[in-house]
Amino acid sequence: MYNEQPSIFFKAMMTGLFVGIIDTVICLTYNIIYRNMTGYLPSEFINVSSLIFIVNLLLLVIGIVFYFFIKAFGKKDIIYIAVFLLLTAWCFAEVMTGHRFPDEKMNAGFRGLLGGIILILGLSASGLPFLVRSKKFEDKLL
Repeated sequence: MYNEQPSIFFKAMMTGLFVGIIDTVICLTYNIIYRNMTGYLPSEFINVSSLIFIVNLLLLVIGIVFYFFIKAFGKKDIIYIAVFLLLTAWCFAEVMTGHRFPDEKMNAGFRGLLGGIILILGLSASGLPFLVRSKKFEDKLL
C-alpha cells in the first residue's frame, strides 16, 4: 500500500492547479453572464482562450509562490493571505481607474469584466492555504 506523504511543493502546486481549473470555469461563466447582461462585446484581451490559459497558468504559479512563502515564513499563512488580499485590492483599484477605450461606456464594460475576474482570482489565491493545509482535501483529491 502507498503510505508516503506528498511533499509540500507537490501539494501547493497541485492545489494551485486544481483551484485554477475551478476558477477557469467560474471566470468563463462570469464572462458569459457579464457580456449577456451588459452587452459588452470586444474580446481582443479577455476571451475564452486567454481565460483558459492565463487563469490555469497563473494559479499554478501562485501555488508555487505559496510554496516559497511556506519555505520563508513557515506556517504563518496570514502573511501570504494578507499579501494576496492587498495585491488583489491594488490590482482591482488600478483596473477601476484605467482607461482602455475612448468611449466611456466601453471603458466601463471592460473595467467591470476585468475587475470581476481579478476579484475571483484574488480571492481564490488568498484561500489557497486553507486547501493546502486541509487533510480532507489531500485525501480526497490529491
